[in-house]
Amino acid sequence: INRTLPNYDKFNILVVGGSQGARVFDNELKKKFVNISKKFQIKIYHQTSEKNISILKDYYQKNDIECSIFSFDPNFEKILINSDLCITRAGASTLAELSLLNIPFITVPLPTSKDNHQFENANFYKDKDCCWIIKQQLFEEKIEELIISIIQNKTDFLNKKESLKKLNYQNSWINVNQKILNIINEN
Repeated sequence: INRTLPNYDKFNILVVGGSQGARVFDNELKKKFVNISKKFQIKIYHQTSEKNISILKDYYQKNDIECSIFSFDPNFEKILINSDLCITRAGASTLAELSLLNIPFITVPLPTSKDNHQFENANFYKDKDCCWIIKQQLFEEKIEELIISIIQNKTDFLNKKESLKKLNYQNSWINVNQKILNIINEN
């Protein structure tokens, strides 16, 4: 994905709560997005449970926020490609997909995850300057300010994208293959 900071009118935010939804995202984010939409043009892609689709869609539409609300989308890759930022839990596969597509993300690790693995997943990317982490206990208090800061601070946003690109290059097959060839050639 060669998408950098948007040079167009809308900042596209993807919310991934899984097909079961994440209550903290469904309940708190919609209010914050209304406040943010008063300052910036945004489009929301929001994954939620089936039962919440019409509730969220109605809420966003009543507040003049362009949105796409879904539980499952067979063309999810198109949503990912159009997203500038993702707000997500910290499951390993989700973070890996976002990383490979160079999509900066805010992660809210599930505090009840076994062995705190979601925090460990998130921290791996945070240590490499690829994402932002918010603890669930601070989510309601911090998320709006963080999103506004990300939209306004192009440098931080672009640094995260660049860090993701570097991380993915370091782990790409071409790079690994080159390292193997260098080791073989040394012997």
